[in-house]
Amino acid sequence: MSGKELFPHQVEAVDAVLHVLQTPADGHLPAEGLRTQVIAATGSGKTLIATETAQKLTARRVLVLVPTLDLLTQSAAAWREGGRTGAMLGVCSLRAEDSGGMPCTTDPAELVAWANGLERVTVFATYAAVGLGILQRAHSQGLHVWDLMVVDEAHRTSGDAGKPWASVHDQAKIPAARRLYMTATARIWEASEDTHGGGWAQPRVIASMDPDSPVFGPVAFKLTLSEAVSRGLVAPYQVVCVDVTDPGFHQARQAAGPGSDAARGARLAALQTGVLTAAVQERLRKVLTFHSKVIEAEVMAEGVAGVAQRLWQDDPRRFPAPERVWAGWLCGEHSPGHRRAVLEEFAADIIEDEGGLRPAALRVLSSVKVLGEGVDTANCDSVAFCDARGSMIDIVQMVGRALRMKPGEGKMASLIVPVFLAPGESPDDILTSPAYESLAKILEALRAHDADTVEVLADPRVRSGSYEPEEAVRAGEGGQERPEGEQGPSAPARELLRFSTPRDPALLARFVKLRVLEPENAFWRRGIEACVRYVKETGAAQLRVPYGFVTPPEWSPAGFPLGTWLADQRRFSKAGRLAPARVAELDGLGMVWSHQDVAFEEGLTAARAWAAVHGHFLPPATAVWNGYPVGTWAKNQRTAARIADTIAERHAAGLPVVSSAKALTEARRDALDDIDPGWCPVWDTGWQRCFRLAQAHVGGGGTVPAGPGEVIVQGEDLGRWARACRLSWDDLLPVQQWMLANVLGLNPAEEHEQPVKRTQEDKWALNLRAARRYHAREGHLNVPRKHIEHLEPEGRQGSAEELVAVKLGMVLDNIRKRAGKLTEQRRADLDTLGMRW
Repeated sequence: MSGKELFPHQVEAVDAVLHVLQTPADGHLPAEGLRTQVIAATGSGKTLIATETAQKLTARRVLVLVPTLDLLTQSAAAWREGGRTGAMLGVCSLRAEDSGGMPCTTDPAELVAWANGLERVTVFATYAAVGLGILQRAHSQGLHVWDLMVVDEAHRTSGDAGKPWASVHDQAKIPAARRLYMTATARIWEASEDTHGGGWAQPRVIASMDPDSPVFGPVAFKLTLSEAVSRGLVAPYQVVCVDVTDPGFHQARQAAGPGSDAARGARLAALQTGVLTAAVQERLRKVLTFHSKVIEAEVMAEGVAGVAQRLWQDDPRRFPAPERVWAGWLCGEHSPGHRRAVLEEFAADIIEDEGGLRPAALRVLSSVKVLGEGVDTANCDSVAFCDARGSMIDIVQMVGRALRMKPGEGKMASLIVPVFLAPGESPDDILTSPAYESLAKILEALRAHDADTVEVLADPRVRSGSYEPEEAVRAGEGGQERPEGEQGPSAPARELLRFSTPRDPALLARFVKLRVLEPENAFWRRGIEACVRYVKETGAAQLRVPYGFVTPPEWSPAGFPLGTWLADQRRFSKAGRLAPARVAELDGLGMVWSHQDVAFEEGLTAARAWAAVHGHFLPPATAVWNGYPVGTWAKNQRTAARIADTIAERHAAGLPVVSSAKALTEARRDALDDIDPGWCPVWDTGWQRCFRLAQAHVGGGGTVPAGPGEVIVQGEDLGRWARACRLSWDDLLPVQQWMLANVLGLNPAEEHEQPVKRTQEDKWALNLRAARRYHAREGHLNVPRKHIEHLEPEGRQGSAEELVAVKLGMVLDNIRKRAGKLTEQRRADLDTLGMRW
């Protein structure tokens, strides 16, 4: 059971991964193992998806690969918090105080001895050549095969960026039954150098996880950046361009050279002023600044206080008092402990120093290649690109730092880009000036977070401005009328790409290729175009479109998901998030706004698709299909069917009948019966689901497993279910007994197979053994209330039998409540473990 409640998109992702990674019916895995990809926006909870996948697969031996040591320790904590139990080991040189108490080793023989001696273990390692080398040598010395390998930030193992890490994919070097590749940026672009001096060259892909490749496997689940923003999982964002016109900086460059200390110092001084000014202008409170050199990050942090003092003295009404401004810096040479302390201070809302406690108005944290992939920076609201000379992968990760947020937080992320204009240079020299190279590079990085946007941006009609809405063409900056025919960016683009001084709209439209920062508007126009074509082709007076309808190839746009798009517009309208102009535009096309009119058809379409993949329509309540909560919908239809059955029974018995609008109609029941006649059993749906899965498994050439953990299908442990049926045979209905005996060949358990009921002494001994196991592994007995400790059956350590689950957190809480009734011996046993009474 997960230690955290999953969001709907995480439930859908886990279900999709399980479908790809489930054991084939013949019980034989391919030689290269099973492989799949999850591509989900930064901050959408990929770690919890991986943790829950391991739980559903009952994977006892899991390897988690990450790019950095910071992410290694953070991932270990996140896996534990997500409900992962058992021992955790690190393949690195971290000390215990830096690894959160997790044992770490760089000795292959020691790793083999540790991991092979544990029934349940999770090992964390980095992509560093040293870490992968240790793993390869450990496998050559007998390290067992992994049940599941999770490759986090997997784009690091592809393209030009991943040549040294080929062993991650090699089954002969690091064998694994299943591989789960996870990333937010499946494809990363970088502009090639123009050797001919003709301007921008064609961009090239430097990292790409191709879908359905034999290396990475098929894409089981994908959540784009724009969809994550619309769901409130990732922060919407704006790019704030700060014009810097500092004559002293350019004089220093000419006098001493671009790379001189004088030029760099003048540049940093200008950046400090620009960043603080932008922070006040945009009401930012926590800013990350990224640099390519350690000395520049340190100087940036040390100079913030002086600049804050000067700005406050010049305009105390606009700028905060300097004592309310905090600055710090981090680099790779800082210890993990120091980094955590600085990040905690950065996240705080109070500044504490010799002057006491005061609310923080602004915090600035400068860093050099240390806040990379996956590191949690949800507390920051902006990122300042003080130096965009790093690799494209590093810049992509910097962008991701600002986008992360706590779901539902509602923040707006700002990407601050300084534009150093040379003396005499006009803001409108945007197409030719080298001052905009950083901005171009940041916009390139945004491609990696939502690859679908690239196709829209590359369209020449978009670059010319012919795709923008009519009202956007008519209005210029500040709502002023522009001459007819003059093109410029749409209103959303103007809001998301902001300059400290106005830019010519036509030039800006060319530079950003219209809406590079927000694909929603182009998606809207495609949706309206599809609606117009639907009305024309079908002759329908209303937009009563089936949920699963996709426009055919001969239409334009072809392959557009019109049914789901209209469902989204209904949801946005109900939440008050659809602009009145768009409501009117849909009304003119005959939009059906009442969700009840189309809800059943939408659910039925999702049900057909779900059943086609899973082989039945008995989804768990948490099941999601393409964003649709098909599990909840199925549960509601079963309730409606049972209401209808009750009404029919009372009518047949001559009893008074009260009609109910909630009862399922015969037509709707017939439609569901066509999908799966057994969709609404009279007994527990979970039991019926396991029966159908077991029936399909046997029909495919398999056999009913004898014990737990042998066969996991769609997250269901068929062996555990079969054993439970045999042990509780008398509690089943006669028809269930008949189905088990005649379809699956199961019989009730013999008397000697029945479990022996535990006495109170047995229960105490089991709970004490769980407490000792937890204490031996963690070094304390401060157990979270929801923690569950899994033990091997007494006397059979290392057995493949089902683990015994002890709800240790709840047990200890209950013991504290009745501490006065404990015997002296029991209290002493717990005292030796450091029990907190």
